[in-house]
Amino acid sequence: MEELKKGLSFELELSKEIKEKFYYVDRDPISGQRLFFDNAGGSFRLKSAVAKQSELEAFPDCPERTHDLSVYLQKIKKQGEDDIRIILNSGERGSIITSLTASQAMFQMIGTIAENVSGNNMITTVLEHPSAFDAVDYYARKTGRELRVANSNVESGKVEVEDIIKLIDKDTVLLSVMHASNFTGAVFDIEEMVKRARAIKPDLFIVVDAVQHAPHGIIDLQKTPIDGINFGPYKFFGCRGSGIGYVSDRVSALTHHKLIEKENEVWALGTPTPSQFSAITAIVDYVCWIGERFATSLDRRELFVEGMTHIKLHERALLNRLLEGSPHVEGLRKLKNVTVYADNKDLSERDLIVGIKFDNMDCAAAAKEYEKKSVIVAPRLRSSMYARRMLESFDIVDGVLRVSPLHCHTFKDIDKFLMITKEIACSK
Repeated sequence: MEELKKGLSFELELSKEIKEKFYYVDRDPISGQRLFFDNAGGSFRLKSAVAKQSELEAFPDCPERTHDLSVYLQKIKKQGEDDIRIILNSGERGSIITSLTASQAMFQMIGTIAENVSGNNMITTVLEHPSAFDAVDYYARKTGRELRVANSNVESGKVEVEDIIKLIDKDTVLLSVMHASNFTGAVFDIEEMVKRARAIKPDLFIVVDAVQHAPHGIIDLQKTPIDGINFGPYKFFGCRGSGIGYVSDRVSALTHHKLIEKENEVWALGTPTPSQFSAITAIVDYVCWIGERFATSLDRRELFVEGMTHIKLHERALLNRLLEGSPHVEGLRKLKNVTVYADNKDLSERDLIVGIKFDNMDCAAAAKEYEKKSVIVAPRLRSSMYARRMLESFDIVDGVLRVSPLHCHTFKDIDKFLMITKEIACSK
């Protein structure tokens, strides 16, 4: 709606309750008071996720036995699997993959498709995280396929659907794209992309990297029937130590790593850890708790969508404040010596990530200046394998400072950041 183009912030009381549910939002035990604006590298942890995971890690019991505690652990795992499906809106179809990292899940999905599907080319984009780009590159080389790479749009900060579609033909094995850029926050139009890609090749295998987008937006596999997707709980208010993947039934029907006696739908190699599934349930419980403040429903997916909708709207309001400022402080767009990269004016097409640079110092130096003032941001430099390809695609020489707050932040936090940014921009 028109009135929501600039977002809708949480009421102050709800913001206070939300902030209290996370660890170390305003201070940490080592640094003391600080602003942590590097959630794109790993988000704040829900206290409930950490507590439940820690509690279950204490049990030695194998969840594949029949005694009471084992049965309890089985229920924890089943609830976590159901909640992964709630996040993705996958329904009962498809299979869940668990790995130590989302990157491992991505390599597993890409490899299975590449080694079983005929065709002579594989497609990805220049903005992909190395876990996705390198997986496609590796298997294209291993299987002797042409690697086709869609270029980025400097203005929008993403890869446009048209630039992806023009690379697809009847011999394309796989299309692998991200849901949103971990560099600019630009959200890809996955629904339109899937529709147009399948119009060219109806049985095209499509895989999406949702690690960056999952904490900020709604994923709906009913609307975007793809063949693989992944996300990382550590960027989604949960804990490190697990990566989640999902594949369609037709991917599970392909030859893949599995135990011989298990059905094709079971990708687990060994016994998955119940505590990791409990953290997923804690995430969904939390988002549904927000949803209950705005809707009355007994349906868990509906509450989850309502919660994510208001997280998205609050973050859009924070993004607008970050860019435009307020009567009390100038926004990034207005600050002298500050440039905002890929500054798409339509905030509905962006997640809460902003890339900036300073005219009066390089990014590494600016990050250190922020650190001196107890602000944590991420310098993305050409020396980093995680940033080089993206920077080159945007023709950025000196690097970018990635600023990534989270929905548990407030206007007060944003204003404090802007005042510190102005000090840095006016120094030297």
